[in-house]
Amino acid sequence: MTADDLFIFAGTSNEPLARAICDYLGVPLRPTHIKRFSHGTLRVQLGESVRGKDVYIVQSLTDPVHRHIMQLLMMLDIARHGDAARVTAVIPYYAYGRSDKKDAPRICITAKLVAQLIEASGADRVIAMTLHSPQTHGFFDVPLDHLTSLRVMIDHFRKQDLTDTVVVSPDVGYAKQATKLAYGLGLPLAVGSKVRLDDSEVEIKTVLGSGGPATRKAIVVDDEIATGATMREIVEVMYKQGTQEFSLACTHGLFTGDAINWLNALDMVKEIVCTDTVYAPHAVEGIPKLCVESVASVLGDGIRCNHEGKSVGELFTYWNEGVPTDSSLG
Repeated sequence: MTADDLFIFAGTSNEPLARAICDYLGVPLRPTHIKRFSHGTLRVQLGESVRGKDVYIVQSLTDPVHRHIMQLLMMLDIARHGDAARVTAVIPYYAYGRSDKKDAPRICITAKLVAQLIEASGADRVIAMTLHSPQTHGFFDVPLDHLTSLRVMIDHFRKQDLTDTVVVSPDVGYAKQATKLAYGLGLPLAVGSKVRLDDSEVEIKTVLGSGGPATRKAIVVDDEIATGATMREIVEVMYKQGTQEFSLACTHGLFTGDAINWLNALDMVKEIVCTDTVYAPHAVEGIPKLCVESVASVLGDGIRCNHEGKSVGELFTYWNEGVPTDSSLG
């Protein structure tokens, strides 16, 4: 396929990121017309013919989640029935990633259900960014490129003085990704003992490997910040242990509920870093310490590799040859 065959469309969840991806690739964002009727249903129309084209539809599954899911499903269906050569769903934020297991009776494994809906609607491939649980990858029967924002985070923190700094994962579940960030920055790793009590309440009693009073600064990294409960808890625990300064980092900055007020009240936090997988103008306006880094280049490289039939392997990592692989990092 040629560059003229690359068509990118976007739903309404994150048009700024879609435009940034198109700017990076040097292609136009193709028009999409979306109308919501008075009784709540949607009418979606792709603004150009997609016959024989390599189509990419960019849509983050953010609030209102179900409306944005429906937009994505309708756009995929339109492209499939419009005789596109191939249809790829580009999902910077996959909202139901936490619903990846049956941890109570009579509940839905919604991460799998949404994956099946995306496939049934016509997606030949999916590109996603930092899924909450790696096992979500296995819910898709079509190829899925699971990209990482770590190279963006590495570039951000390398510009700072990292003396006496430790990288912290709030729990064991994210420790592997935090290990990669720590290795890339040449820093030690600490892991919290997080237990989630409900959607907006967690408990962290200990932080293993934090270094105690010798650790002056900490970079706390997680896949997302929603209510901010996890970040608030681990900052308070480590502050009592002697850590004086914190940077909070995540791929997906949702900042729901009272997160903005809670985070602004933490004077020991010098900055909060997230990416633009989620369009959150309320957070940009409400959090003076917020820095939003773009993953448009990462997603753009993923789209380009797929369009040109090249491997996306280098996008799964950020290190140079000779640095340990996933298996050696444990």
